[in-house]
Amino acid sequence: MKIWQDEIFAPVLSIARVNNLDEAIELANQSRFANGACIFTNDGGSVREFRENIDAGMLGVNIGVPAPMAFFPFTGWKDSFYGDLHANGKDGLQFYTQKKVITTRWV
Repeated sequence: MKIWQDEIFAPVLSIARVNNLDEAIELANQSRFANGACIFTNDGGSVREFRENIDAGMLGVNIGVPAPMAFFPFTGWKDSFYGDLHANGKDGLQFYTQKKVITTRWV
């Protein structure tokens, strides 16, 4: 599917059916982009598996767009990364690591 080959910043909903969470994580991690990923669930175990195994720079739990406050690094990983460093906060100094931001909302 063409939409999986491009990084799109717009109000677009793209759906791919998978059989389980492991398959969804595998599908997401195959992308060359890794800006953000979201999960909607009430299952804490699924959230733990998602946040530990998904390869993306910004994660959302029960939030549609995982864009945290400005003092967090605002770029993703892989081909979603822009520039040489995550410019904000500690990431400007700790450039030998990959950081993950997780935004969570429980209802």
